[in-house]
Amino acid sequence: MRALVAVLVALALVVGAVGGVVGAIFVTSASPVQPVADGGQASGPTLVSSQSNGQPQAGGNATYASLYERSIDSVVSLRVSTSAGPSQGSGFVYDDQDHVVTNEHVVAGADEVEVRFQRGDWRTGTVVGTDVYTDLAVVEVDDPPSYAEPLPVADGHPVTGQPVAALGSPFGLEGSITSGIVSGANRSMATAQGFSIPATVQTDAPINPGNSGGPLVSLDGTVVGVNRAKEGDNVGFAISASVVNRVVPELVADGEYRHTFVGVRTLPVTPMVAEGNGLETPEGVLVVDVLEDGPSTGTLQPSDGEAQVDGNRVPTGGDVIVAVDGTPVATNEDLSRHLLLHTKPGDTVAFTVVRDGERTNVSVTLDERPQP
Repeated sequence: MRALVAVLVALALVVGAVGGVVGAIFVTSASPVQPVADGGQASGPTLVSSQSNGQPQAGGNATYASLYERSIDSVVSLRVSTSAGPSQGSGFVYDDQDHVVTNEHVVAGADEVEVRFQRGDWRTGTVVGTDVYTDLAVVEVDDPPSYAEPLPVADGHPVTGQPVAALGSPFGLEGSITSGIVSGANRSMATAQGFSIPATVQTDAPINPGNSGGPLVSLDGTVVGVNRAKEGDNVGFAISASVVNRVVPELVADGEYRHTFVGVRTLPVTPMVAEGNGLETPEGVLVVDVLEDGPSTGTLQPSDGEAQVDGNRVPTGGDVIVAVDGTPVATNEDLSRHLLLHTKPGDTVAFTVVRDGERTNVSVTLDERPQP
């Protein structure tokens, strides 16, 4: 029987891998590490329109060489000591307040963080904020060198087919660059913890152990993502700049990011699900379950039966969510991406649902998602 995967929709959370990639692996190196190697008015990161991420100029190799020369001083290697042993990853200078962005799994459980800059300078780092649901973290560096300037962060999504480069320290090889393109935007990336991260960037630029937390940049040096994981040859994933812009400022200010929680399990409405539910069009996501005493209890209607379609059991009777706050919902990823990028706990959102063959609007006040 074909498996129908129901997905728990929460801010930055889609349980399972519907539309995502099953078995994506972390890319942090756990091998033993041998250590080798201001002030001013505070301001936030520089935001650059994603439309400025130009195509290659004449002489593509020269373009990547100039990108590397402009950007590599802002990329760091992180050596992390934990009770489980040493590990390493990458990061990049985020602002002129001494903050470096990396992955949460790079610094999870850190007892000590050492930061190495590209010209051999070593500094001590302190973890000031982490978020497991987006795998982002912020490290504050003690007196970083003046040549390490913040990298600008895109303010939108990259364009599929756009050339990019992954910067970092794969296998401990510091100051490395690999090139590729954006293979897809707005992906959903499955994690080993059982949830998915929405609004991720897929790339064929090689991402290897030790690259975690380093920047994925366009040819003008703008950060379009934070390298995180690879699934296989020519398939890697990065946390998108849109998520960075949403989450990192709160990690800097408060040390945490508060995610919203709808409290439902949903299933994409495929032609089979549409047939089983008597729907004319396969659109939206079917509400399979509603968490008892959750934010959607009494508002969203769960499935209460099942039908046989071509020998497969299909849940029936639940609301079909087709829009949230007027934004069309075709997949679980559409719903989780909207919640992550546009809502906060305590917000009331408007769901457009198909119920008993009729469209209607219902409102849900979002809760804060508990930690895993």
